[in-house]
Amino acid sequence: MADKKTKAEEDFDENESSESATREKTDYVGAMRNNPWIVSTVVLGLALIIVLVMNGGIGVTGGVVNGNNAGQNLVDFINSRGDVNASILSVEKDGTLYKAVVDIEGQETPVYITLDGKYAIAQPIPLITETSTITPETTSAEVPKTDKPTADFYVFSYCPYGTQMEKALSPVYNLLKSKADINIVFIGAMHGEYEKTESLRQLCIEDIYGKDKLFRYLDKFLADTAIGACQGEASCVEPLIEKIYPLVGIDKVKVNNCMSKDAEALYAANEEQAQAMGISGSPTTVINGVEVQVGRSPALIQEAICSAFTTAPEECSKTLSTQTASPGFGTGTSSGSSSTASC
Repeated sequence: MADKKTKAEEDFDENESSESATREKTDYVGAMRNNPWIVSTVVLGLALIIVLVMNGGIGVTGGVVNGNNAGQNLVDFINSRGDVNASILSVEKDGTLYKAVVDIEGQETPVYITLDGKYAIAQPIPLITETSTITPETTSAEVPKTDKPTADFYVFSYCPYGTQMEKALSPVYNLLKSKADINIVFIGAMHGEYEKTESLRQLCIEDIYGKDKLFRYLDKFLADTAIGACQGEASCVEPLIEKIYPLVGIDKVKVNNCMSKDAEALYAANEEQAQAMGISGSPTTVINGVEVQVGRSPALIQEAICSAFTTAPEECSKTLSTQTASPGFGTGTSSGSSSTASC
């Protein structure tokens, strides 16, 4: 039988254990300072709950919410811990889950969220091995043909993948504007009030001057990486936008007057249209009332719209760029997964 420890020995063991725990904590804090990614892991470890539903897999545990709300639930929870700052970069539906990309202290971290926005998991584990298939850049889901197709492009004005689609769309609009009804529709404001402000501005430009002027403005606006770097800060953005106005023949006073009076009604109409279609992701393309997946190059957008004509006009035989536009602001091209990513 082991001898019973004296009070002095117990006190010594307790002090040694306490000092050891303190050293471990100090070492861990030091590691976090030297390796900021550890902070992201800690917070996500607190935030993410592994949900495995044997009858029906991972998915809905209640009512379905849109991707924006699900993503906001996640970042609100992470930020409520008070350890780090998180912001949502994009949300897209992935099977029976939402896949969100979250910026945590500068680190982009993918997180999966249930469709009701209540649970999150770090990485779903596939229980069934599926045969790999190649997804085409453009899919047509029984789009009816018409003499003058309508093509609606739903976006958030600051979504990097929405701006990517707009950059690819611009030359297609200029080519087909007299043959097809091509529209940009604003879903709402996912990235903050500054996103709504820009949507109001663009709606006013179109309302006052028409679509030609809107796309001329967009060409300048989306090419300016300095605007993207402003992160929506009004004192940074507004002077840059005011430099664009005279380049494309826009009167600042008229636009500001519209933004203070008429823009809210235009914005509400766009939101209602998106809600009626059940659309919450940016970009989303709808041609002749049917949602389709379209690659983000001018040539692929041209192909998608031209396939919806009863008789394709000669403009459809014109050659446009096959290069995928780059996400966000700037004039570059891109390759890879950004051609299908969304906010």
